[in-house]
Amino acid sequence: MWRHRARPRPDWERIVTEQGLVYPTTATSDGTTVPYWNESAWYELTMDEVEMLEAATEELWAMCVDAAGHMAATMTDERLGLPPGTLGLVRESIARNDPAIYARFDLAYGADGSVKMLEVNGDTATGLVETGVAQWRWVEDVMSDVDQWNSVHDRLVNAWRRLLNFGALGDGKVHFLFDLGDEGSYDGGEMEMTVAYLVDCAVQAGVNAYAQPIAEVGWNPDAREFRDAHDQPIRTAFKLYPWEQMLGEEFGRLIVDGAERQPVRWFEPPWKVLLSTKAILPVLWERNPGHRLLLPAWFDEPRDLDEWVAKPLHGREGDNIRIHLADGSETRMPGVYGDEGWVYQGYTQLPVFEGNHVVLGSWIVDGQAAGMIVRESDGPVTDYFSRVVPHAISDALSPDDAQVQAWILDRVAADAPRLPPR
Repeated sequence: MWRHRARPRPDWERIVTEQGLVYPTTATSDGTTVPYWNESAWYELTMDEVEMLEAATEELWAMCVDAAGHMAATMTDERLGLPPGTLGLVRESIARNDPAIYARFDLAYGADGSVKMLEVNGDTATGLVETGVAQWRWVEDVMSDVDQWNSVHDRLVNAWRRLLNFGALGDGKVHFLFDLGDEGSYDGGEMEMTVAYLVDCAVQAGVNAYAQPIAEVGWNPDAREFRDAHDQPIRTAFKLYPWEQMLGEEFGRLIVDGAERQPVRWFEPPWKVLLSTKAILPVLWERNPGHRLLLPAWFDEPRDLDEWVAKPLHGREGDNIRIHLADGSETRMPGVYGDEGWVYQGYTQLPVFEGNHVVLGSWIVDGQAAGMIVRESDGPVTDYFSRVVPHAISDALSPDDAQVQAWILDRVAADAPRLPPR
């Protein structure tokens, strides 16, 4: 993989904003902004690298699905830092074979060709607009004759269509719920626009989609059902809101307590909370010791690790990360997480290109690898002020729509792991 400098398109900020990336810059606490979308550079990959990363992503997905089943069967809410009753919902979700849509792995791709999983976000992953729209439009504008590892959009549309055709969406109406975020947060509209993009994909698949803030969901005690902002019942819903947070709130306790007469079908389903907590990292290591794609990880202490990263179970955007190196030096990030518990993961050096520390965000959609986004940061922790950078495959020509659909259909394996073992 190589990093190249590039000349941004004239009026690039307007272009990506009109494409739905309404947060091309990130506001800082002092009122200034820093770039978020960065097209003054791009990353070059070869098809061999893409195929290797694709295979690694799907292998990691299978291991994570297995780990989720093990966690559901053997662990407790307390051990996982989850609200009481969460694992009961998870086990019911697994027993129902609740389908899921997508997840994102964060990977370190070393100069020696090694790939190491840093973590997985299987519940509330963002970055879809950046991946499926902004960087795809960039490669079409800037180097239209080459390809990009990016089937996110087509796979999302096909996933919603498959769910609709198999009756997994009930009457075909889906409420898409998002968190508006706190005033002064770094969100900048990310949650809302991620959901807007998912709505667009669902509508293209034939779904009757309706979006609103999750804070506007109400409860009708007489009908014992959740209602939308127009007082209509919610039967099937996608939420961009963390399960571990929702189930600790009054809203979520109604779900845990079984107060609903007809429970909502949720996307992502309850079992995906186990692919959001960092607790999955030591479970993966326990079940796959020494695996080439994993870093050693433990609950509560670093054990014999000389260099390690302490991660709160439910931390996000690098909050509360602590990096300890063999020379005794440490990096500590601020935040509000940690009371829920910690895991300790072996440290691996991120690749650094021209001072930029690089993490690959690799996507799984409906059980299949679907592409990636590159994120750069100034230091070893990928935080709120990281930047996304597009990429291209230097030795592959851009396919037409028919080729894309043929590849996607060819790769949809009937036995692709989508659910934890029961």
